Amino acid sequence: MSSSEIHVERHPATRVPRQIGIVHLGLGAFHRAHQAVYLQRYLARSGDEAWGVCSANIRANRTLVEQLRANDLRYHVAEYRDSEHLDLREIGVMREALYAGPDGPDREALLARMSDPAVRIVTLTVTEKGYFLNPASGELLTRAEPIAHDIANPTTPHTAPGLLVAALTRRRAAGTPPFTVLCCDNMPANGQRTRHAVVALARQQDTALADWIEAQVAFPSSMVDRIVPAMGAADRARLVALGVDDPAAVVCETFSQWVVEDDFPLGRPDWEAEGVEMVADVTPFETMKLRLLNGAHSLLAYLGALAGIETVDAAVANPVLRGLLRHYWQREAAPTLELPAGSDVAAYTERLLVRFANDSLHHRLQQIAMDGSQKLPQRWLAGAVDRLTANDATDLRATALGIAAWIRYTAGTDLQGQPHAVDDPLAETFAALHRRHGDDPAALIDAFLALDEVFPAALRDARPVTRQLLDALMRLERDGVASAIAASIHDASDQEA
Repeated sequence: MSSSEIHVERHPATRVPRQIGIVHLGLGAFHRAHQAVYLQRYLARSGDEAWGVCSANIRANRTLVEQLRANDLRYHVAEYRDSEHLDLREIGVMREALYAGPDGPDREALLARMSDPAVRIVTLTVTEKGYFLNPASGELLTRAEPIAHDIANPTTPHTAPGLLVAALTRRRAAGTPPFTVLCCDNMPANGQRTRHAVVALARQQDTALADWIEAQVAFPSSMVDRIVPAMGAADRARLVALGVDDPAAVVCETFSQWVVEDDFPLGRPDWEAEGVEMVADVTPFETMKLRLLNGAHSLLAYLGALAGIETVDAAVANPVLRGLLRHYWQREAAPTLELPAGSDVAAYTERLLVRFANDSLHHRLQQIAMDGSQKLPQRWLAGAVDRLTANDATDLRATALGIAAWIRYTAGTDLQGQPHAVDDPLAETFAALHRRHGDDPAALIDAFLALDEVFPAALRDARPVTRQLLDALMRLERDGVASAIAASIHDASDQEA
């Protein structure tokens, strides 16, 4: 469909804030398409100009910061309802963009901004690996090079936890009340995990500081949901055809959800009017999203990639993969959930199928497949342990197939031998395991299960699960994805003709 056939509703940023009240760490596409959009809508409705944003890129890439500065810190969000309808929003709530990567010139400016009493909230989207926590145990990885650097050089930190500790150190010394730290990454109990990372790092430097952070700083949890694929050349071309030549633009779906634990001692925007759900306990929402949406995304990512499929919409259009999702949702994920009041799993998962099928997003499976060692403990393994604890390991076949597909994916080729990049903090470890055990599937599975930073002992020691893993891996190699799915779930009624 040509750009002239797309119905576009334009929402210009008619107002910008006068004061910076929020600092955001992790200047990526998700932040620009999610939190910033809520704040822009809030500003347009309320006129409250106290909640402008300073967004900082703390990774080694300054291009985006330069692009935003060149455009007066404005950019566009293209929200695709489908291939025919687009909401095009201009976002102007960002009032400062900083590059504070390891070689960045703005680290001191960022710490000064975080120390400003006007800043009352610091939000984060730095991905699971940005907290340097063991995915299985949750402990701070003090030997990881960036964390070791921050322990030795607390005034020039490289990591998000290090920046938070350094800024809170300054506020404590100045007698300034601490900001609230709001994690917006896909981790269970993400507020508690962020607190643990920050307090553990502070304790390496100053016990009194760690005690003060633990007692005085609020770390509410949140659940965020919006599909935001990486921008590609085709996405940019579509926007240029609509008159939007914006290198900092992002594309996303129309759907958006934000659930936040209401714990903000210094105040917060009135987000409720924009649809944010302010609650006492985020846990049921985050567990449902991680195990239903993210768990299904990972199944599509690894099995689809092995089958040579490139995008989410193409994967979910495959009836065999769609049948696997239904099996996983109904028999393996849903029984582990304590649902939020009023939730309907069937309705939620049917809506997920519609969202996944949005072919205007071109959401690449390779993007979802990144950092599996960090994601799978929350998306699959915690639920599997719940089933084992309940003495019900008989129906973990979809999960076992997903784990087997992930192990095979980390070899760096699909089942046809076509290579793909393995983007993961443990990529070198995976490559070594495949070199050592690639010809012995049983030994390969045992070697992966021995990775304490990924697999909990309860799963590693469950022989029925390891047998399912071995069977799934051998079937994938021998028979291909479709046959492996059919053999794993043993229920043709879950597959659509």
